[in-house]
Amino acid sequence: MIQIRPISDLRNKFTEIEKEVSTGEPVYLTKNGYGSMVVMSLEKYSELTDEVEMKLDEADRAAEESDTRYSNDEVFGGIREALHGSKEI
Repeated sequence: MIQIRPISDLRNKFTEIEKEVSTGEPVYLTKNGYGSMVVMSLEKYSELTDEVEMKLDEADRAAEESDTRYSNDEVFGGIREALHGSKEI
C-alpha cells in the first residue's frame, strides 16, 4: 500500500518512517499538500540504480576502446526517428 505522509513526519516520526521503508516500500512525503520527496531504504535504492551504474560503466569501457563519437543531433535524431518516423518534432 502506498504510504503518503506530511514532510513533518520525517522529523517527528522518523522511526515509524524508517520501519516502513525497511519493508522495501517507499514513503512519499508531501509539503503543503504537494509531493516533495520519496524516502526509501538503501537496499531498494541500490536495486533501482545498480543496473544503470553497470550500463554506464559498460559505456565508459566501450568509449575507451573506440574513437567513434556521436553528436547530440545524431543520438537524439536517431531516437526521434525511431519513435516518430521523422527527424523533426
